[in-house]
Formats: sequence, structure tokens, C-alpha cells
Amino acid sequence: MAKASEVKSGNVLRFNGELVNVEEFIHRTPGNLRAFYQAKMRNVKTGKVVEYRFRVDEAVEIARVETSDYQYLYEDGEFFVVMDNASYEQFNIPKFLFGSSARFLKEGMNVIVAFESDEAIMAQAPKNVELEITYTEPAVKGDTSTNAMKKATVETGVEINVPLFINQGDKVKVDTASGDYIERVK
Repeated sequence: MAKASEVKSGNVLRFNGELVNVEEFIHRTPGNLRAFYQAKMRNVKTGKVVEYRFRVDEAVEIARVETSDYQYLYEDGEFFVVMDNASYEQFNIPKFLFGSSARFLKEGMNVIVAFESDEAIMAQAPKNVELEITYTEPAVKGDTSTNAMKKATVETGVEINVPLFINQGDKVKVDTASGDYIERVK
């Protein structure tokens, strides 16, 4: 057990029997009252945000979290199978941990996964991925009066908006968080 004064933003705590990620941890000393720590924490499993005031000497349990790079291998039902790059050991990671970026995962990509005592608690896809356009309508000449966009399907099956000059077979860089087109890749 540690004291609340030892907690930092980014730590993972066991709070009320659940794992929470500390997003904001601020020391406050209001006027003639005792000092305290104001914490904003996000539940690792549900994503729900909790705010709590810790006394300076309050005991907290900081979870031991190991974060490492893994290679995404394939999809298996409700799980993604990833492999440890060092030991070649394979793990099943629940899809919901990746959030909306899971739709852009391609076999062979490197992902980051955090474990707490053999349980996956957080997973993160790369910020940007390079994907090939498998289908898009051809652009019509003279159809570029403004910053016009058209629909295109990438190799993972997701439909995104791309500029009119992008053709089938081109490679594009996509932001995995928002699903936005970034640039064409040579």
C-alpha cells in the first residue's frame, strides 16, 4: 500500500475493487481547510469517469501494470490474438479494449497492450496506419470546385472519406482514432 501523495497521473490504482487509470491528480489546499488530492480517474473496464478526494495520508493500492509491444496476428470471435515479440507467446485480447481503432487493425501490425497480473486491461492500436484502397468511384473531371471528398473502402473493409484524386490501389494514411484520411502514401 502506498500513500496518496505518491500517486501520479497515468498510474493505475485498485479503487473500490476495480482498476482505474488516474487521468488527473491535483494537490489542493483550500483556505483554512486541510490539504487533499483531487483525482479524476477512468475505470479501465467500463470507461466511466470517477472523481474522488484523497486525504494526503490515505492508503491507496497502486497496481503493477506491465506494458509491452505485441504483434497483431488474427481475429478470433470476440478476441484479437496478439503475440509477444520477445517470447513468441500468444494472448487473446478482448476487442472492446481497442475501442473504435480496432476496425483499422491489419495482420502483422504492432500494438501496445497493458497487463495487470495476467489480465489485459488496456490496448492501443497505432495512431496512424497505412492501408490500401480496395474500392472507390473514379473522379469526374471538373468536379473540384471545393475541397471535395468521396467514399472509399480500405483493405480492412472500412469506408472512409478521401479526396477526389485518390484512386483504387493507392495507399493512404488513416488516423485510427477518428477514421480520417491524413495523406496519400507513395
